[in-house]
Amino acid sequence: MLRVYSFPASLYCAKTRIVLRHKGLDWAEVPPPGGYGSDEYKTVVPSGNLPALVDGDLVIADSEAIAEYLEERYPDPPMLPTGIEDRALVRQLCRFHDTRLEPALRGMFPYMPGRAVPEPGYLERQADAISARLAQLAQILMPPETPGPMLSDCGYPPTFAWIDALGDAMGFSVTWPEPVAAYRARLAQMPAVAAELEAYLPAVTAFLEGLRKP
Repeated sequence: MLRVYSFPASLYCAKTRIVLRHKGLDWAEVPPPGGYGSDEYKTVVPSGNLPALVDGDLVIADSEAIAEYLEERYPDPPMLPTGIEDRALVRQLCRFHDTRLEPALRGMFPYMPGRAVPEPGYLERQADAISARLAQLAQILMPPETPGPMLSDCGYPPTFAWIDALGDAMGFSVTWPEPVAAYRARLAQMPAVAAELEAYLPAVTAFLEGLRKP
């Protein structure tokens, strides 16, 4: 059985679980020994990253590396298209999530309820940055008839959920382009995504509620 070091509210851990769910794999989730970022955990995963996957003697961290490994190690059902061009487009969407959209969202994390107070105008500027990334995403999405989930579809549902949750908790809003809203709705109908969100949304809510406690 695969072992996954994870944290319940981590969006990258949710991304990995969508891959695991869609491929029908057996896995057990365990918290990082000593806690996230601890010296004890770094004896297992030197970078301290979450998630991390243990498959036999192999230990691998970073959600994108894990997804690529799982696709090659357990190729059925496939989560990459057969054509070279379409595979490149899927990888482009994967990278856009990890290097463009998610970092714009992460700029909100230091100012979640119970944490630091942002300077005036910061939340509005960061919300605009998220909206700009969503507008860019609308221009590079694959056609609606593309089967899924592909590897590129796994990071977006938890990130979209966090945008909603933080918007509600912190009082900001973003602009959802119609193609992105339609894409989000399609993803929510995919069994692996729906199953993950059913478990994940309560974890995000519990995390935010925990921050509010003195």
